[in-house]
Amino acid sequence: MAGLSRRDRFELPEPMRRLFEGDWEVPAFRVEEFRDTGTMVVRAELPSIDPEKDLDVTVSDGTLRIKGERREESANRSKNGYRSEFKYGSFSRDIPLPAGSSTEDVTASYRDGVLEVRVPIQDEGSTGRKVPISRS
Repeated sequence: MAGLSRRDRFELPEPMRRLFEGDWEVPAFRVEEFRDTGTMVVRAELPSIDPEKDLDVTVSDGTLRIKGERREESANRSKNGYRSEFKYGSFSRDIPLPAGSSTEDVTASYRDGVLEVRVPIQDEGSTGRKVPISRS
């Protein structure tokens, strides 16, 4: 096998390296966005989250950021071993807000594993005023 050369070092792609190093991230969570009478509504599917301790919702610079962490509360260990297929770790998602979004009156609620954020949007016509034209 004289034609084969040996590589000095094998490099894993970044996602694979993080997997083996233990820097795991929960995959992006699902969201739906829609408008409801002058309000942008963002609903995020986040089951098994304690919104007071594990969730942070912020609005700045035209972006809604949903950030949180899933934590393992109890462990089932026995002399035969331990098995868990649950995913724990941090997650984050940035959602751009439309022009005219008001950051002052944003509300958020959590019910049955679904976070709902409501962002008021000014009517497109209310951002300016009609200028009268005079005749000379």
